[in-house]
Amino acid sequence: MPDLLIELFSEEIPARMQARAREDLKKLVTDGLVEAGLTYGHAHALSTPRRLCLAIEGLSAESPTLREERKGPAAGAPEKAIEGFLRSTGLTLDQLELRDEKKGQVYFAVVEKPGRKAPEIIAEVLERVIRTFPWPKSMRWGMGGLRWVRPLHSILCLLSSEAGAEVVPFEIEGIVAGNTTEGHRFMAPGRFAVSGFDDYCAKLKAAKVVLDSAEREAIIWNDAQNLAFSRGLEVVEDKGLLAEVAGLVECPVVLMGAIAEDFLGLPPEVLQTSMKEHQKFFSVKNPATGRIEGFVTVANRETVDQGATILKGNLKVLSARLSDAKFFWEHDLRIVKTEGLEGMGAGLANVTFHNKLGSQAARIERIEALAREIAPRVGAAPDLAAEAARVVKADLRSAMVGEFPELQGVMGGYYARAAGLPAAVAEACKGHYSPLGPSDAVPVEPVSVAVALADKIDTLTGFWAIDEKPTGSKDPFALRRAALGVIRLILTNDLRLNLLEMFEKSNSGADAGDLLGFFHDRLKVHLKDQNIRHDVIDAVLAMPGSDDLCLVVKRAEALAEFLKAEDGENLIQGYKRAANILAQAEAKDGVEYSFGADAKFAESDAERALFVALDGAEAAIGPAMAAEDFGAAMGAMAGLRAPIDAFFTAVQINAENPIVRRNRLNLLSRIRQICLSVADLGRLEG
Repeated sequence: MPDLLIELFSEEIPARMQARAREDLKKLVTDGLVEAGLTYGHAHALSTPRRLCLAIEGLSAESPTLREERKGPAAGAPEKAIEGFLRSTGLTLDQLELRDEKKGQVYFAVVEKPGRKAPEIIAEVLERVIRTFPWPKSMRWGMGGLRWVRPLHSILCLLSSEAGAEVVPFEIEGIVAGNTTEGHRFMAPGRFAVSGFDDYCAKLKAAKVVLDSAEREAIIWNDAQNLAFSRGLEVVEDKGLLAEVAGLVECPVVLMGAIAEDFLGLPPEVLQTSMKEHQKFFSVKNPATGRIEGFVTVANRETVDQGATILKGNLKVLSARLSDAKFFWEHDLRIVKTEGLEGMGAGLANVTFHNKLGSQAARIERIEALAREIAPRVGAAPDLAAEAARVVKADLRSAMVGEFPELQGVMGGYYARAAGLPAAVAEACKGHYSPLGPSDAVPVEPVSVAVALADKIDTLTGFWAIDEKPTGSKDPFALRRAALGVIRLILTNDLRLNLLEMFEKSNSGADAGDLLGFFHDRLKVHLKDQNIRHDVIDAVLAMPGSDDLCLVVKRAEALAEFLKAEDGENLIQGYKRAANILAQAEAKDGVEYSFGADAKFAESDAERALFVALDGAEAAIGPAMAAEDFGAAMGAMAGLRAPIDAFFTAVQINAENPIVRRNRLNLLSRIRQICLSVADLGRLEG
């Protein structure tokens, strides 16, 4: 079976688009080939800034001949019905078969669709893929109508087998497929022919092209670490930047330079952000001091002077960029030292947060009031939390954050220290946006926790009040992230916070119940990583106190652990059996069996033993639940498994004696009530 090699060679593809383009090319081509009847063994896609490549191994040489039988109208059907069937099959009447069925003779069409050779199918699929490729942005060039991310120069399309290699006949907008490609633009210009994927990889490597993006990343990271280590320094890890830089070069050459002394006093975050955003440099820090003292840049070519000229040019541009950053830093510090941090933030009264939610200044007032309410519940001083809330957004008016919005909060922490504010206030300025994602660090200092919670709760209740809720995959105000932030703040700090009360304190007018349901959905997603099932969470959310997320999680963890044991799963089945029998009897009799079970009406040892077991479980579960010792409560409930099993084995619920029947149904009600005092077991699946 032959192998297929496709390369689409163009001008530089933006780095951010390459990973998605690789996957799209692989999926679109392989799906198209399979739909056309071809099979294959393995496919993988690769890319460099100038090429998308797809290699498919074990492709079938042709599609199979297909034979399809289609049942048509009866032999005596109206002429128009028969004519319509003939049109749909492309056959004539004498080509149809008459077959006997129960109701008489029926026409059948046997349609054979001959197989096609792989090259014909490949050409058809590839043209469709190229013309409809889902680039985020594309362009046209010259006089043609073809759209591609950048001008497409050539197409390599080659089928190779033990017998040799053949070019797939294919042309699109004047570009004729062939068996040639190009190496590195500067170090190995010119075209060369290849005979298959292995030959392609080897010749590209010789032509100074590293085809695999993962290999380019490894080269960059290893060389950068080695250069830094040789000078007693460390490269600051940045996986996103690494992937982006690997998408900018075909032959990575790692160079390292030092930052001028004039700029070493800038906050490290400023240096990192400026170098990353403006020049795609990695930061290099001194592990002894934590200062950023150098940078790593990645060139796309080897030079006779070992990169000295490239570094010289980079340093010139870097100095200009860092001079700007230094100006912003010094400008902001002058304002802070003369007007204070609140003075810096005074202009927020003229900055709209949302046209239905007022200005940033109005929002700060709400956050301050809410932070004061939350503070005692998280161990923070209310006045200190309020002071922090008044200034945490001030850096939004700074020159530095105006240039680098991603530094909001971080710069606030520096400016708060420069203004002489308490350390807890500075820490709150820095950390109140956190956590921003599932792996982001969670604030633990009480003032930071209070302000971070107030900030996120105000956001959620505000947008809920104006009915700007997330829908489907759309969440323009990052409300899912805000809710997850609240959840992680509460759980990490083990806070006993009643969310419904906090929603009311926000005075937003939001539908608190609906918002709490949103939190419950986010909690399920968060706990999925801890292997706690959704139905387990639903079972404990049905209990009182569902707005206390720490309480919910503790109950869910205990119930999840309980269900891992055999007694737990079996008890659930016993509970459901009791609940189902009871529900059917109550529906039939039109009464509720909810009290009055008396041991004196018991007729068997198993029945009497169940009364004793229920007394013991009830005595143990109540205090355990009150003390939030959910493990003990689950243990006491597990003790009911054997007595309940024995009871159902020995006793017929619907006894002929109506008194005995009623007593047993009330006994089932007692089972239900005791189990429901721990969790709504009826919500558990299975």
